[in-house]
Amino acid sequence: MHGSSIDARYRAYLACLNDRRFDDLGEHLLDPVVHNDRHLRVAEFADLLRRDVDEIPDLHYDAELVLVDGDHVACRIRFDCTPTGFRGLPPAKEKISFVEHVFYEYRAGRIARIWSLIDMDGIRAQLAR
Repeated sequence: MHGSSIDARYRAYLACLNDRRFDDLGEHLLDPVVHNDRHLRVAEFADLLRRDVDEIPDLHYDAELVLVDGDHVACRIRFDCTPTGFRGLPPAKEKISFVEHVFYEYRAGRIARIWSLIDMDGIRAQLAR
């Protein structure tokens, strides 16, 4: 798949996430998809995303940097949000900012693998203020 096509597909995937169209994830992901070395059905991956939205109602994926190299995408995503509790952490008293560095491998025009690293230390530091 051509690099600009993957870029467009990736941005459509982010729009799907931001629009909370989790039932449409099959248009963007292979089933199963590999997320941080775990094989997940698309429905299981959607459940993870729903949990994130439950814990962070104002969650918005803001792609600060997107790089496409062949069938791979690297992205730095910024989140400016107010978690009500995220992955066992206490609720935020005010808006916080954190980033996720994520890498994707595309096959047949859809995401086959995702490697994700969220700056949990940055989140903890802001919540401790």
